[in-house]
Amino acid sequence: MPNKILLVEDDTAISEMVSTQFVKEGFDVKAVFDGEEALRTFWEGAFDLILLDLMLPKLNGMEFLKRVREKSSVPILIMSAKDGDLDKALGLGFGADDYIAKPFSMIELVARVKAAIRRATSYSQQKPSQEERRTLAVGDLILDLDNFSLEKQGKDIKLTSKEFQILRLFLSHPNRVYTKAQIYSIVWEDEYYGDENVINVHMRRLREKIEEQPSQPRYIKTLWGIGYKLGDL
Repeated sequence: MPNKILLVEDDTAISEMVSTQFVKEGFDVKAVFDGEEALRTFWEGAFDLILLDLMLPKLNGMEFLKRVREKSSVPILIMSAKDGDLDKALGLGFGADDYIAKPFSMIELVARVKAAIRRATSYSQQKPSQEERRTLAVGDLILDLDNFSLEKQGKDIKLTSKEFQILRLFLSHPNRVYTKAQIYSIVWEDEYYGDENVINVHMRRLREKIEEQPSQPRYIKTLWGIGYKLGDL
């Protein structure tokens, strides 16, 4: 069956252009034009990915994203003409998987969508081991690789898929330093386009969840001008 995309875009010209391209690529596309219709459509159907504009009538894109993330981890890619850091931070902070600014290349958009669906599919197909619980631990953190969960001092911490993958990367290679380009290439499985804010937002959100003092991190250290590494705990 073809992968199904929910396209939420109020500009009919852009919606038609994107829909046409993805249909050519073999996707099943459902296009809607305002936030309320998008929410109804999403709960009524089953979608593999959401392409979401931020500036929507009736219910804005950020509110739509927030409501979807309350119950679903479906991949969400924001596409918006508002290219400011605030919009990126809010969108990614609410749980979007990626961000692309308008005007965008259709080649890049298709590549990002395919990568996001591929990642989501590979994770859903992995089954927990019945014999042994595979974990990575450092300090007060225990990362469960089978259940994709995190515990800190016995308490469950909810991570997005990207946050989980970033933390797993550092815990799996405790002595290695990663640049932002390397993190993006490994976690997003895509070419790095130089947009540092995507990495910055995810690192900030992850630190807010795992660090006692996010401004003075112990678990993931910043090496200024180089990248990040796991702290010496």
